[in-house]
Amino acid sequence: MMKIIKNANIYAPQHIGYKDILIGAGKILMIDDKIDINIPDIEVIDAQGKLVFPGFIDQHIHVTGAGGQTGYASMTPPIELGELIACGTTTVMGLLGTDGTTKSLQNLYAKIQGLEQEGISAYMLTSYFAYPPITITGDVRQDILFVDKIIGCKIAISDERASAPDVKELLRLLGDIQVAGLLSQKKGILHVHLGGKSSGMAILLELVEKYQAPIRRISPTHVGRTRPLFDEAIRFAKLGGMIDISTGGTKFDEPYKQVLLALEQGVSMDNMTLSSDGNAGVMIKNDEGEIIGYRKAPIDLNFKQVVKLINDGGIDPSEAFKLITSSPARNLSLPHKGTIVVGGDADFCFLDEEYTLYDVIAKGELMMKDKVILKKGTYEK
Repeated sequence: MMKIIKNANIYAPQHIGYKDILIGAGKILMIDDKIDINIPDIEVIDAQGKLVFPGFIDQHIHVTGAGGQTGYASMTPPIELGELIACGTTTVMGLLGTDGTTKSLQNLYAKIQGLEQEGISAYMLTSYFAYPPITITGDVRQDILFVDKIIGCKIAISDERASAPDVKELLRLLGDIQVAGLLSQKKGILHVHLGGKSSGMAILLELVEKYQAPIRRISPTHVGRTRPLFDEAIRFAKLGGMIDISTGGTKFDEPYKQVLLALEQGVSMDNMTLSSDGNAGVMIKNDEGEIIGYRKAPIDLNFKQVVKLINDGGIDPSEAFKLITSSPARNLSLPHKGTIVVGGDADFCFLDEEYTLYDVIAKGELMMKDKVILKKGTYEK
């Protein structure tokens, strides 16, 4: 069914003012000052002057669960659709963590397809922490080429759980990823988990500065784990790279403050993204440091940190919301995501003037209305 969104104050994410939006077949068909079309049964959604942003993108989230730091019972369960809708996330990139055995790529692929069937957009990375990589087809290049949802490969460095690949191994891996990306017209990206070791991003900077590796194919995440690591990330961004700040997990300062620091150092907002690292396992400890329980890592902090960036950091919403809309869409080469433009996917978040989320539309379908989730996962209550 076609729909018209009326009276929307649109941030695309750049502010374009009050417009009507015509959507159909999951796409944006028209944007104009006023749209009046006489079509039987067309649905009219009155935005009532709300701020309308592109649907939010989370490019690093454990949709099949993660954890397991203290045994099988500490693993987190798969994420549910309603959890994503509740925080405005309409596009995800799922990935494995340290565990590539009990959490398989085949299981991740099935979950990604399941989320698609339930109504949002979902993509994934092949492999996990270790080198050499694990794959579905037996080869990273073939995974990207022939598995529809795979747009890149994950690896970990500077982490005690990582395999410590050397620069030549990473160059060969990047070569496979780049060729696969060119042939498949996908991004072809190496998504790099950064741990807390003092080696930091040194090997990535060497890849770019010494070996002239394509920086647009390298996507470092968790760059705000420590201040020295973040200083290297700023250097990487100034070389033209995209850096991803995790809103969950270990960090030297609040993520929105990290964004402000990077801006002060001359990094463009267009070279930064936020991701949640959500749905991993987080240990709950008492004052004596003893583990007393577990919780799932939150998935709603991306949105909350953007709001803090606006309210506490004084950043214009047109710039702040890039971190979870247009910038991750560009980083992942998803041209129909992250912007409100004719031909783009009909993914929207409706906010009031206080940046409270009220309504969510994904693929042209109303998923949440007035804070009430209308579309839940298949087994959600």
